[in-house]
Amino acid sequence: MIHDNTVSVRALAYIGVAVENPDAWLRFATDALGLMRADEADGAGRLRIDQRAWRIAVEKGAANDLAFAGFEVAGAGELVAMRRKLQALGVAVETDDGSLATDRGVTEMIRCTDPAGTRVEIFYGATDRFERPFVSPAGVGGFVTGDQGLGHVVLGGDDIAAMRSFYVDALGFRRSDLIRMEFRGLGKKELEFYHCNPRHHTVALVPLRGPRRIFHFMVQVASIDDVGFALDRVQAAGARITSTLGRHTNDHMISFYAETPGGIEVEYGFGARTVDDAHWTEALHHRPSIWGHRRG
Repeated sequence: MIHDNTVSVRALAYIGVAVENPDAWLRFATDALGLMRADEADGAGRLRIDQRAWRIAVEKGAANDLAFAGFEVAGAGELVAMRRKLQALGVAVETDDGSLATDRGVTEMIRCTDPAGTRVEIFYGATDRFERPFVSPAGVGGFVTGDQGLGHVVLGGDDIAAMRSFYVDALGFRRSDLIRMEFRGLGKKELEFYHCNPRHHTVALVPLRGPRRIFHFMVQVASIDDVGFALDRVQAAGARITSTLGRHTNDHMISFYAETPGGIEVEYGFGARTVDDAHWTEALHHRPSIWGHRRG
């Protein structure tokens, strides 16, 4: 494993989902999850959780799956270095002609694909909207972002070694820990958790393909009450709770999981511990949760 730390992504900045009913997805995201609709000037069907112009893009598509993931680097020099690193590792890199960067509201970007087929966008210079503060339509007090980025995604793939190589060797992620557990009735699986900033994991890898590339995405709020209020709103909306309230063994987050329209799962949580690379020691866990998180 090459594990070159000289250049790496800083955070998961945004994701795009392709769903059959974008209007229903957007209503659920705003009314139940408390995300804010972005300005039309920043793109139709986009959602905010902080000062960024947008964090989640909702597109029309039959897949009901993750459409793309955007990872951030610090600046132009880091983007050049990342392109060279990817190419040296044999990853095919597309250079944007400027049209996609304009659509995404970023300064410059490149594109590639991970081994499971997820489109990965790497960029610098995202648009901030400090002049229009984030205000949750559901009264959420705030989401935990900043240097921790949007949140995390859990991805599956048949070739876990190739996935690991892409996210570690190419993008520069560092492993936080492992959970070796019985996974959804499919036998023992080893789930791998990776960080690129203080968030315990920005990407987690599952060594199998599910019905979609993404197992779930996570957003983190700043208050345990905001988790409880969201749980009430999600249940009132009639959405399926796929995992009851619980606390994870590895990042210690208190969260629940729900199904968004079309089937993509969202984890909604509070209180995760963070990683300090100078002092962090990897651990092996044998259960995903200290308590709760009963699958529905």
